[in-house]
Amino acid sequence: QEQLVESGGGLVQPGGSLRLSCDASGFILDYYAIGWFRQAPEKEREGVSCIGSRYDGTYYADSVKGRFTISRDNRRKKVYLQMNSLKPEDTAVYYCATLVVCNSNIGPFNSWGQGTQVTVSS
Repeated sequence: QEQLVESGGGLVQPGGSLRLSCDASGFILDYYAIGWFRQAPEKEREGVSCIGSRYDGTYYADSVKGRFTISRDNRRKKVYLQMNSLKPEDTAVYYCATLVVCNSNIGPFNSWGQGTQVTVSS
């Protein structure tokens, strides 16, 4: 059974950093582009970043460009999102998800995990 499990969220002060992790199981991660999206209360879902199946091509939303970095380790079946210089507007539940293809659309997403809460506040 395909499963994605996110972790690493928490409460951080503005300007701080967090590293989100996503553990994939039940499918061959190598075959899939994968990405992160976030959902904040009363806001539309936002594709944050994605990375191609063979480490080729990364894309970022303008709102996080230069601050977030996506990476993957197919051998360990893990995907990461390093988040630096966090802002209060980054507060959301972050989801790891598979995509058919990673491009500037950063979506649509096929399947995702339960999410991990990121709260940026002083």
